[in-house]
Amino acid sequence: MIYTPLTNRALRIAYEAHAGQLDKCGVPYVFHPYHLAEQMPDEATTCAALLHDVVEDTGITLDELARSFPTDVVDVVRLLTHEEDVPYLDYVRAIATHPIARTVKRADLLHNLDDTRFAGQADVPKRDIARRREKYTAALAILEEE
Repeated sequence: MIYTPLTNRALRIAYEAHAGQLDKCGVPYVFHPYHLAEQMPDEATTCAALLHDVVEDTGITLDELARSFPTDVVDVVRLLTHEEDVPYLDYVRAIATHPIARTVKRADLLHNLDDTRFAGQADVPKRDIARRREKYTAALAILEEE
């Protein structure tokens, strides 16, 4: 992980924003953005990875992030925030046009495709895992085309 005052701020915001949330695998959600951030090459991409779901999944707004982060980070988080009225693959196509957003989303999809994250979860229907795999594989293919 790249540690700067800005990434440390993003770490704290992600931690506080996702407090108490569990992912679909039953583990604290914050481990997901931290896992992505560990793979990022620079400050802006690390911040975007840490914050990629805070607007979509918590009460934090883009305006609040704009008070603490540069425009390039906020613009990426905006791209990575999936609006309900936008078809998922159209959302991914928009992400594919931006290098930082594409890097973060690719790591996000690869982590979401890692079925070993469900180890110990006996009650996850195989059809749900298959649906996730189909959705995320299609999205990854779009990102790989660019």
